[in-house]
Amino acid sequence: MVARVTLTDYRGRVLLDSFVRPTQPVCDYRTPETGLEARHLVDAPVFIDVQRHVASIIRDKILVGYALWDFLSVMGLAHPALNTRDTALFMSFRRTLGVQPNVRVPLKTLVKQFMGRDIEEHGDIPVERARAALDLFRSCEQIWEGVIATGAWPCALPPVEHRQCFT
Repeated sequence: MVARVTLTDYRGRVLLDSFVRPTQPVCDYRTPETGLEARHLVDAPVFIDVQRHVASIIRDKILVGYALWDFLSVMGLAHPALNTRDTALFMSFRRTLGVQPNVRVPLKTLVKQFMGRDIEEHGDIPVERARAALDLFRSCEQIWEGVIATGAWPCALPPVEHRQCFT
């Protein structure tokens, strides 16, 4: 279930920041971590409307983010793998940190290690996370795109159970 969707453009400008009306009863809003309260979701758009809006925004775009399979899976969407830039899977980051293929390095750790800054100090703020993933990508975009230009792929594979998220 998704409670909020935030999309930014390449420069970090917000394209969409929308709460989503729950499709099931919510047992715990995890307000201290998420900032979410019932009042945010009562009059929020229904999931299908947000899903359609997201699909129209990302269609024919390069999607940059962190653990994109989570986002795509929750949204019930698929996206061309060649048009994704997933900072959770970027091999250069993973090799530098010496992590195994099946280990997910938290975005907070990647940003601290490679950008020298802290995020999520005041909870899970979606626009902050989106911008942090973009900053990571932009910090090595030339390397990333250079590898792709050679016909190679610079990322590890996402978890196999999420292969339907990529076309």
